[in-house]
Amino acid sequence: MQKTVKAAEAISRGLIIQTTQVLGTVLSFEHPADAVLSRHFRENRDLGHRDRGFIAETVYGIVRRLRWLRRIAGATATPRQLLLAWLARGEGWPMRQFEGLASATERDWIESIKSATLDEGTVAERADLPDWLTERLLASHDEAAVLQLAYSLNRPAPLDLRVNVLKADRDAVLAKLNEDGFAAEACTMSPQGIRLAGKPALQKYPLFLEGGFEVQDEGSQLLGLLVQPKRSELVVDFCAGAGGKTLQLGAMMRSTGRLYAFDVSEKRLAKLKPRMARSGLSNVHPVLIAHENDAKVKRLAGKADRVLVDAPCSGLGTLRRNPDLKWRQTPESVDEMVVKQGSILAAAARLVRPGGRLVYATCSLLAEENDAVVDAFLAANPAFKAVSAQEVLERQGVTLATGERLRLSPHEHNTDGFFAAVLERQSSVPGAADD
Repeated sequence: MQKTVKAAEAISRGLIIQTTQVLGTVLSFEHPADAVLSRHFRENRDLGHRDRGFIAETVYGIVRRLRWLRRIAGATATPRQLLLAWLARGEGWPMRQFEGLASATERDWIESIKSATLDEGTVAERADLPDWLTERLLASHDEAAVLQLAYSLNRPAPLDLRVNVLKADRDAVLAKLNEDGFAAEACTMSPQGIRLAGKPALQKYPLFLEGGFEVQDEGSQLLGLLVQPKRSELVVDFCAGAGGKTLQLGAMMRSTGRLYAFDVSEKRLAKLKPRMARSGLSNVHPVLIAHENDAKVKRLAGKADRVLVDAPCSGLGTLRRNPDLKWRQTPESVDEMVVKQGSILAAAARLVRPGGRLVYATCSLLAEENDAVVDAFLAANPAFKAVSAQEVLERQGVTLATGERLRLSPHEHNTDGFFAAVLERQSSVPGAADD
């Protein structure tokens, strides 16, 4: 409490106004919360590091606990009322901290909500999730498991780093980080991972600028280990995005062979280029494609040793980092995503040579985006067989009781929610075709 009170004393009326403005824009759910915050900070460069932190952490806290706050403050509560309710109930501010920041009428209202009690509420209300999402999770989890998962999703994520094995050794990076005052420890699952305490700024840290590490969730790092690329192979990152996993794969290949980074977004691929330069990789080839059946994709049919499909998805496994997604996604958007996922997986599979590996992954928690997509693909593609993800990881020294398909969740593994299936193309299957 002392830390909270001390921080509250530094909050100005102007900062409260700015936070309310940002919150109002975020709660329209027309744009991703991180994009709204980035734009606000670009337009208000005079904000210090502490003020930016207050705005971001407060907005994310409110979005995480929105159902609870609306039950306390009222279903029609304004952004300012939600902010005051969060500071009073979520952050535990004493009444004296609101003097000079809230009017007398507002302070009376704050006092009333500080003492308000709520009934137990529905499972969705207790989970701070939309009704539709709770219903879908309850189809594969019992109530206690859904609540445990939801509580873990409603906490901020830790900061994980992936050591660039092309340039650095994890023990050496750990020693340097701790020597420089960071509280760092080795990740328990990924042999390339480091977890930091708090959220230190790393953009100007020499070891980062030299390409010694990248920020990447430990769970995401395990996807690269499932691909398990080897030197001199031809590897495809089919949905590369800004290239976090691409860089990991390239480093594991020791910058040999050819690594294609496909994506439909020129903007995302542009973000990869400076990261490539920093990483020291020379085997990465970013390729802008129009869609999954682009001619640039088809030219690699049957040639790839390994293909990673980190498919576009609902992103519901990343709610610790992107809590607004649970309010921005809909049943209809998920259903549309499932169709797209099936199409992308089918197109990516055509690139895999006989004996090659295909890894399908999402950061979703929903069975329809995960097992259902893989099961449908396997039923339609007898040339592919499933391989145990657990065994693939064990061969690389990672002990994880995950079974045939990788399933990671924040409450069990303290990672983002991930799913992955490892598939291999058999060398000879009667009736199988490349197209």
